[in-house]
Formats: sequence, structure tokens, C-alpha cells
Amino acid sequence: MAFHLDDNELYYFNEGISTAAYEALGCHARTGEFGETVYRFAVWAPEALAVSVVGDFNEWNPMADPMHTVGTTGVWEAHLGFAREGQLYKYAILTREGETVYRADPYAVRAEKDGTASMVAELPSFPWTDGRYLETRRDLYNKPISIYEVHAGTWRQGLSYRELAHELIDYVSDMGYTHIEFMPLTEYPYDKSWGYQVTGYFAATARYGTPEDLMYLINCAHERGIGVIMDWVPAHFTRDAHGLRRFDGSPLYEHADTRRSEMPQWGTMLFNFDRTQVHSFLLSSAMFWLKEYHFDGLRVDAVSCMLYLDFGKRDGEWLPNKYGGRENLGAVEFFKKLSKAVDRLPTQKLVFAEESTAYPYVTHPVKDGGLGFSFKWNMGWMNDVLAYMEMDSYFRKWNHDKLTFSLCYAFSEHYVLPFSHDEVVHGKKSLLNKMPGDYWQQFAQLRLLFAYQFAHPGKKLMFMGDEFGQYIEWRDDQSLDWLLLEYPKHAEVQRMVRDRSRFYTTTGPMYRADDGWNGFLWLKPDDNLHSALAWMRMDERGHAVLCAFNFTPVPQEDYAIGVPESGSFRESFSTDASRYGGTGEYRNDLIRTEEEPMDGFDHRIHIKLPPYGGVYFTFRKG
Repeated sequence: MAFHLDDNELYYFNEGISTAAYEALGCHARTGEFGETVYRFAVWAPEALAVSVVGDFNEWNPMADPMHTVGTTGVWEAHLGFAREGQLYKYAILTREGETVYRADPYAVRAEKDGTASMVAELPSFPWTDGRYLETRRDLYNKPISIYEVHAGTWRQGLSYRELAHELIDYVSDMGYTHIEFMPLTEYPYDKSWGYQVTGYFAATARYGTPEDLMYLINCAHERGIGVIMDWVPAHFTRDAHGLRRFDGSPLYEHADTRRSEMPQWGTMLFNFDRTQVHSFLLSSAMFWLKEYHFDGLRVDAVSCMLYLDFGKRDGEWLPNKYGGRENLGAVEFFKKLSKAVDRLPTQKLVFAEESTAYPYVTHPVKDGGLGFSFKWNMGWMNDVLAYMEMDSYFRKWNHDKLTFSLCYAFSEHYVLPFSHDEVVHGKKSLLNKMPGDYWQQFAQLRLLFAYQFAHPGKKLMFMGDEFGQYIEWRDDQSLDWLLLEYPKHAEVQRMVRDRSRFYTTTGPMYRADDGWNGFLWLKPDDNLHSALAWMRMDERGHAVLCAFNFTPVPQEDYAIGVPESGSFRESFSTDASRYGGTGEYRNDLIRTEEEPMDGFDHRIHIKLPPYGGVYFTFRKG
């Protein structure tokens, strides 16, 4: 009747190299010798004096179903022939202090909705139909990546995973985004944490449906050619009593020293990356979502907090590493293991680092001394450009470097340019309301900002609502203000974002050669007097797009730009088009180069640069 734990998997688990610990630990069903369903429960609790499974099936009696230890692995195991799918359970753990504590299963794949228990369940065998899509996931660095960041509960409030599978995916497809990035969907107890205080690292939150429902959503996205990324939180976990904190009465997942185990500013517990079993737990969680749910990637939250022991702490509040430094050596090793595990997967998956410091080689391969992430969020670019856009245009000429400095390091890593949820909460204002000036100027500058973002080297990310000019900050308990689309200016900026996204995804120079000077050429970097910029984006096929921007309300009707080759330039996109809410007065006809040197180039062109405008020109040689 019994089916036993794999000794090899438990060895890998304790060595810190398991990427499939969820196959051994947690709750799993098998057919017994008489045809009955038997559930095996297994949990890691090495400091416990005794452990039992309690639940609906035994009236939550801690004496009814004791577990036994599996050798010296620290794992406890029990087999129950009377538990049924959908029943609730926990582990009752007798600590060395003589206290019995009740914990949810860290490896449970389902959790109680609006409660704290785990649910007897196995991961469903979903009929995936995304094989053709997965086969195309190759060479993603040279493909367009335009990410739409979503909070599942407030995009349109009250939608389930299956409803999102149609409404959200239809919208994302229509808008031209290539990926959806969901804020955390791992189970969490507190709505106001937005999912960043996790209790279930293997359980999809029950707020929006079942595991099968989430798989259905992802499968539908893939059938439409849209990738799905999940925000994943391996830095810290909630203090809630049913969670991981002092799981078996000892600091098991966290460090024993509070200077290493607590993050005061978030009120959470930090994972102990010096512990090998923590590596296995988190590696297995990452692989679980990528393999079992077919997520295309993970956005790793709070990487800086993981890399630096003094992150967010004052002197005396943190404990140095064994060399006296502030680097978290265990976290560095963990990231390298994660990268290697992802690289071994049969299809290309992406791992994004939300990292705000100058830590080197975040996206360089592990073999070259890097951490191995696919992409890093360019927080420096984001902070600089938003600070610049919030200034009155009169002062921008003295802060021109906020637009140009990012190109000093743009190719040192593989970057994503993020306008995320963090920039439109906690009094920071919406993107639209960050823009100075009157009603027309605010919308014009928002369109300009989006055009600048999509022309700048790096992959792209926008938070939901930004694309139609949400007026107020994101609220975590209300839907987006979709009614704003009844007003022309909001519908027009949405139309512009849609057209810009399509231009980006269908125009090679805008995304190919995104990580080097072979894909970018400065034409006009230093015109701070006019607060204007111009550059060329190129690809390896010889195609090029000239991108020009005017960050003032003063139009430049005869703006001269030096260019490297003779040929013609055709206006392909302008934020000032009347269909986008612009003036429509500064349309450029076909422009031919003049053989007159300028700015170190042998040729020049003259263009119309609209007020608060961004214009893309497609180049043709000869």
C-alpha cells in the first residue's frame, strides 16, 4: 500500500541542488493495492519532536495520524487512505519547547480560499495545446519584448482566471503587447500585500480560481502568441503563524540571528541563503512554475535585498558575511544555481531581476562570473527619465543628462525599461499626473514619454492603466477607470500606444541588436538648449529608424540633424498625429538627405519636430 520517498531526491534536497523537491515533499496521491486512493504527506521539519497530519479527515486531531521520520533527512512522512481530494489539512508540529504549532504545507499545490489551511490535492493533468508556441521560444534577446504588467484582481475587478483568459488576452493581443506579467499569483494571506508576502510557494492563489483555471489562462495566452511572466518573491516571506516562520519551532527557513532574518521596513522574514535546503525549496518553486504551469519567465522581486545583507538596514542592524563584507554570498550562489537550472530547460525561459543597485554582471553568464539573469530592470533609467519629465520644460535644459546618461551604461547588461506599479502608488501620482502643464500638455508629454521609452535600447514594460492615461494612482481594491476611454484624449493615447506597439514589434531596428552600439547611433545627444534628442536604431540587415524627440512646447519647424548616409527618410510614426490627440500640424513629407556636413556626419536632413513630440523616420539608402 505504501509508496515511499525517493532517497536520491531527499539527498539532492539536503545538498541544495534539488529542482523538483515538490515531487517528493507535500501531498501526493497514488492508487493502493486494493484500488483505493492513498495520499502520502511529507514535510521537512528536522527540529520537531513529533509531527502529525491533521485535517477534515480526522477532525483535526493531532493524535490521530502521526508521521514518522525518514532516516536522518529531517523529513517526516505519513500515508493516509481516508483523506479525500479537496479536504483541508495542516501539519501539527511538536516543538522542542513542548508547544504544538499548526502549519500549512509549504509544498501544497492548493490552499484554502480565505483561510490558512492547505488542501488535499494533486496538480491537475492539464491538456496543454501550446506546443507550437513553445517551439518558437528561441533567441529572445533579438525579438521584441513588450510587457503589460497586471494585477489580476484590479485590471477588471471580480474576474476569474478563466474570465481573464478571454477578456485580458483579447485586450493584450489588440494592444500589441508580447507578454503579460502578473504580480504574484503564489498564495498569500493579505490582500494589501499585493502578493509580495507569500505563504504558498507552490500554490496558485485561490482568489481567482483553481490551478487548472490558471493553466487554462496561460494556455490561452500561448495560443494567441502571448508570453506569460509571473512576479516571484524568493527574498522574504510573511510572518503569519501558518507560514514558514519558525516552521518547526526553530528558525528553519530564516536565519537564527534577527540581524539576518528580519526585514523591518516590510515586516517580513528573510530567507536564509546559507541553508542548502532553502536553496532546494526555492529552486524547486521556480522550476515548478516554469515547468508545470508553462510560465515563460519569472520576475524575481527584491534582488537587491537578497544580494546585500545591509539592504534597508542601519549600522548595527545587519550581520556581515564571513569575510566582513555586506554581500550575501549564499544568495549569490543561489542565483547561479537558478540560472543553471533555467538553462537546462528544453525551451528558453526568461528570468528578470528587479535590481536597483550597480551590482556587476547581473545578466552575464555564470561561466563568465555573472549571476545569469536574462534581463535586469533598468531602475536608473526609470528614475532619471521620470524626474526629468516631472520638471517644468523651462528647467529641462539644465538637466539634459538625465536623458542621455543611461546610454553610458545601456549595454553593460540586458535591460528592461520599466514603468511598473511601484511608480503609480503611495503618493507618487499616475504617469499622466506626473506630467506638468495644462490638460493638452500632460497628454502630449505622456505620449512623448512612451515614444521615448520604445525607441530607447532595452525591452519594455508598462503597468496596466498607463496605456490610456489613468488619472489617479493605482488602487489595490478597485478596477482601473475604464470609463475614461469615453473621453477622447484617453482613447487617443491608447490608440497611440497600440500603434506604437505594433510599429515596435514589426520593425527590426527597434528591437534587434538591442544590447550593443551596433544597434544604436547618437545623432543629436547634446542639444540641451532645445531639450531635443535624436538617434538611429539599426539592425544587422541594414535597416534603420531615426528617432527624434522634442521635450519642450516650442515646435522646431526646421530642425537640422546630421546623418551618416545619403538616402531618404519617411515619417512612420508621430506622437503629434491628430488621431492621437496631437496638433497634426507638423507632418513631415519624404525627406532627402543633403550633402552638407553636420555634427561629424557627411550629410544632414531638416525635419519638423512638433511640440512635446516624438517622431520615428524609416530610412532608405540611396
